[in-house]
Amino acid sequence: MTSKDVCVVVPTIREYECVRDYVENAREHGFDLGRAEFVLVTEDFCETEEMRSMLRELGVDGRVFDGTAREIWYEENGVDEYSDVVPAASHAETTFGLLYIWAKGHDYGVFIDDDTLPHDGTDYFGTHLRNLGYEGGIEEVSSDESWVNVLYQGYDDLYPRGYPYSAMDERIETDETRVERGDVVASQGLWTNVPDLDAVRILMDGDLNGQAQTRTTADDFDRDFVAGRGNYLTVCSMNLAFRREVVPAFYQMPMDDNKWDVGRFDDIWSGVVLKRACDVLGRRVYNGAPLCEHNKAPRSTFDDLTNEVAGLELNEHFWEIVDGAGEDASTYADVARDVADRLVSGDWEEYNNGAFLNHVGEMTHDYLDCLDALSPVEERAVADD
Repeated sequence: MTSKDVCVVVPTIREYECVRDYVENAREHGFDLGRAEFVLVTEDFCETEEMRSMLRELGVDGRVFDGTAREIWYEENGVDEYSDVVPAASHAETTFGLLYIWAKGHDYGVFIDDDTLPHDGTDYFGTHLRNLGYEGGIEEVSSDESWVNVLYQGYDDLYPRGYPYSAMDERIETDETRVERGDVVASQGLWTNVPDLDAVRILMDGDLNGQAQTRTTADDFDRDFVAGRGNYLTVCSMNLAFRREVVPAFYQMPMDDNKWDVGRFDDIWSGVVLKRACDVLGRRVYNGAPLCEHNKAPRSTFDDLTNEVAGLELNEHFWEIVDGAGEDASTYADVARDVADRLVSGDWEEYNNGAFLNHVGEMTHDYLDCLDALSPVEERAVADD
């Protein structure tokens, strides 16, 4: 087990230097980096030695795992038979970070994408951890479509990647609710500059370079919120902190590296499962601050469309399968197992690439078995505060 209670996971193949900005932000705001371990998840063809040199230069504890290093880690920890739960050359390699957190015993995880930067004047890590310990009143949002658009404060016609097309044009309701300390198990920071859109919506926004003509600003996010019980939302892993206890229900789904070519919804689907588990167990996903600046690199919108189209229909229905799972569950693992059972046993032939859902169920079971092999899954639903 580790003496570090925060594990910062950065999937990166290009802009790993972003870590410098997050470390500088931490020091500027007095966050104790002695609490943190940085884990860079990358590929064999990337600048792994330069990444390790950067961590040493910054004076922070951390490790760099390319594909070879991950295989060694699986063998050293006796879970090489489960290595395929982490898909190759996919953003869903963040799952390796979850396995690492589970094995090492970190209390908190933080996911940071390498095309983001912290906002000046924002205590990035401190805000995330305060959110996870938040107690008090907060806005609760729900809709008649059972989906909450995380952009609702600034837009009524701009929807993030993964938001079902069938749930658009929703009528929202807001109310004030109270959360107790320990209720918040995930803190989703939102994003300025390039919004996180899928390719169809980027095309509708008139952009051919994989970004968007629309740019979000801090003024678009003027208050933090939670989604109401029975309501889902897009959970993007580019700027996210979470408690260790949620790891069994937070498998980053096995996208890209599969025979159906389904991609781009790994964090979205994992967020659906997490939100269902939170509803069952009486926990919350906190949304809003800290904002990050999302500087998505230009690329062909049609390449993104190619990666997404195989799973677009499935994304319309995945949440419907998850909804109602684990009704009597008392742990995150129980909810995840029930989701996996539903996916494995279902007949999804009516959907394009429906067999991929059976595959996701099988891989979710393998992921849970891998966690058990690393460190037995706790039987209690939440950690003590």
